[in-house]
Amino acid sequence: MTDVTRAEVELAAHSHAAGDGVVEEGYDPRLTNSDLAPLRQQGWKSYNFFAFWMSDVHSVGGYVTAGSLFALGLAAWQVLIALLVGIVIVYFLCNLVARPSQVTGVPYPVASRVAFGVVGANVPAVIRGLIAVAWYGIQTYLASNALVLLALKIDPSWAPYADVTQHGFVGLSTIGWIAFGTMWVLQALVFWRGMQAIRKFIDFCGPAVYVVMFALAAYLVAEAGGFSEISLNLGSVEHSGFAAVGVMVSAVALVVSYFSGPMLNYGDFARYGTSMAAVKKGNFLGLPVNFLVFAILCVVTASATVPVYGELITDPVETVYRIDNLTVAVLGCLTFIIATIGINIVANFVSPAFDFSHVSPQRISWRTGGMIAAVGSVLITPWNLYNSPETIHYTLDTLGAFIGPLYGVLIADYYLVKRQRVEVADLFTMSPAGTYHYRNGWNTVAIGVTAFAALVAILVVFFTNPTAASFSWFIGAGLGFGLYLALKNSIPAKAKAQV
Repeated sequence: MTDVTRAEVELAAHSHAAGDGVVEEGYDPRLTNSDLAPLRQQGWKSYNFFAFWMSDVHSVGGYVTAGSLFALGLAAWQVLIALLVGIVIVYFLCNLVARPSQVTGVPYPVASRVAFGVVGANVPAVIRGLIAVAWYGIQTYLASNALVLLALKIDPSWAPYADVTQHGFVGLSTIGWIAFGTMWVLQALVFWRGMQAIRKFIDFCGPAVYVVMFALAAYLVAEAGGFSEISLNLGSVEHSGFAAVGVMVSAVALVVSYFSGPMLNYGDFARYGTSMAAVKKGNFLGLPVNFLVFAILCVVTASATVPVYGELITDPVETVYRIDNLTVAVLGCLTFIIATIGINIVANFVSPAFDFSHVSPQRISWRTGGMIAAVGSVLITPWNLYNSPETIHYTLDTLGAFIGPLYGVLIADYYLVKRQRVEVADLFTMSPAGTYHYRNGWNTVAIGVTAFAALVAILVVFFTNPTAASFSWFIGAGLGFGLYLALKNSIPAKAKAQV
């Protein structure tokens, strides 16, 4: 065991003074900074979590994903049911993963130490961090599309510079690069101001986009000649009866996959909750209740585009762009941009900030971790990951294959192996006597189960049909959960002694 002096601990606390956590005497600096330590106070109430989910749901990515379900050959009412069933599942899963962080006051990667070990937790942290990088890029790209269309609405003569074949490189047009860069900077500025600024920002974003979505839906319904002129079948339905049930189940799986990222690291936000009751109430308002309204708006708006524009449009930015009113188009595009900034920061900036900081707490602060993710989001060229319904589903399936096993192992360990008992101080010690030291800081059972379950889920994505691939998250989570419980007697002796 490496001795930790009081001076080292005080230096660790001082060097990360921007954090809200309390670095107690005895916490190992290799595992600690004030961003990762248990919080001094937990002040988020139900509305803050409600606003979190409003920002998470009310994004261009959320709308496009919901709209992409039409490509499965479902009627509008079938899409609505799939969206609602999927979000109810997400609601219950979020409540499960929220508790470990809320009761301990630590973020997701630190809570993962309970199952994976104080060193082994870097595996789920890095995986989640890299996935957040991908999502950060995707959401930034989707929001930047609004800026591109806004530029063309203001001056159509710029169209050649929005055409990647005429003026562009690495798959993105010149105006596309300018728009993407603008979004990148705006998000970084909000993030850099810290968690309290982020909380205030998302408190505003969710409600703001509702105003535009209601106005857009009302406008399109009026243009279509009323609800009687809107078809809930859309003329593209390929499935009915029992065949439709299978496709709807696949659509439900896609909804869960879409939210699997923020669902896994929801502890990064639940840790701020005043109580689990506040977290659950906020989750209920923000998921089933809020999503019901959002889903209805999505379905009505998308369905109304058929009689109004003669084709199904599932991108809200494109729908706003079609409106022959510059002021309305500008306000609509700006609102969707703000909403997407909100979700991107809460889901894809905060998560890797904690995850990458966890790898080397004394070298990587929360802010540095977030900026690593921001830079990485450009390098993956996200515009190639979310440019069609087929690509959207493929991306979601692949990400879900990695996220599912992490979720399954975490839940199985916390609820059924550790029985919700956590020794908080032992989360921050490298001592072999620590509860979560396992073998040299690694729980090899958790790591092995995660690797195996992820491999199986990835094989399903790459070598089976699209319907089976939609269940990659469930396959990974189920295997991770079941195998971990089956092998719990193989968990290193020290951990078993604490069960």
